[in-house]
Amino acid sequence: MAQDRPTPRLQDVAEAAGVSIATASRSLSRTSGVSEEVAERVRDLARQMGYVANVHARSLAGGPSRSVGLVVHEIGDPYFAEIASGVLGVGDLEGLTVQICHTGRDPERELTQLRTLIANRVGAIIIAGSGFVDPAMQTTAREELHAYQRAGGRVAVIGRHHLGVDAVLPSNTEGATAVATHLLDLGHRRIAVATGSRQLTTVADRLEGVWAAFRAAGLDVDGVPLVEAEFTRAGGKAAAEEILDTHPEVTAVLALNDDMAIGILSVLRARGVAVPGQVSVTGFDDVAVAGDLSPSLTTVRLPMAHMGEQALLMALKEPSARPRRRHAPYELVVRDSTAAPA
Repeated sequence: MAQDRPTPRLQDVAEAAGVSIATASRSLSRTSGVSEEVAERVRDLARQMGYVANVHARSLAGGPSRSVGLVVHEIGDPYFAEIASGVLGVGDLEGLTVQICHTGRDPERELTQLRTLIANRVGAIIIAGSGFVDPAMQTTAREELHAYQRAGGRVAVIGRHHLGVDAVLPSNTEGATAVATHLLDLGHRRIAVATGSRQLTTVADRLEGVWAAFRAAGLDVDGVPLVEAEFTRAGGKAAAEEILDTHPEVTAVLALNDDMAIGILSVLRARGVAVPGQVSVTGFDDVAVAGDLSPSLTTVRLPMAHMGEQALLMALKEPSARPRRRHAPYELVVRDSTAAPA
């Protein structure tokens, strides 16, 4: 049991209290967002278990910088906002300031941001978001991060990268297979796919899952309309316009993230296309607004805040001989945006 560990972790306190790590963090740091009843119960359990703040985080806080760098692809994307909330929660508890950088999914800009964080002597760096399919696009970043680690810095990533560091890996392929199978089980066969850049490992992994489901159903994947656009709401709008103009026979659009799906829904609404009466739409991630859309969005849920928490907690551990991996589960969430084809 967690209570028997000689050095209880924040996760152990959270599990014992039946709350998330973020809630435990807020309770122990006495920040807002938690009822006093819950916060007091968490603090009591922490005292009983003998929990103290992470000693490695304390060593960072006592070093040249009390900061952690968080690198995200799109600061306005709710996916990254939820990841950031998890990182911020753990950072608050451990007395660390989190600096957030935005790359726009540009590998050169990402490298510049990493160099800036290293120059600012942050104690740890978390990279949230996809790596790049071509390892050469991250060769320089890999070398500089390894030098940073040798100098005592800590690094963890969220997503599949070629950086050779600790990683939290979302279930992208499995989740994509699940949502594609959902559409197929409803009877859809004329399905279009809206995707971000196929240079991104997240896109490659999700496409792999979609193609696996389509092939299992006997579909010719070469004949599936595939529209590549920015992995954003604006990209979803552009993809929807192209799909409606060039593939009017489509009965479902499978978007590889929720941001694109939201853009697709807005174009369908503007064009008077009923969802799901005429076209079903799915997303991926289950951002906070997905359930509040009209119609609410069928999507794949990833534990984004938890992924952020786990990434920073891994970075605060003693370095290991080999990069560590944590796998984040998925859940198919069926809502109002999907139905059988008319």
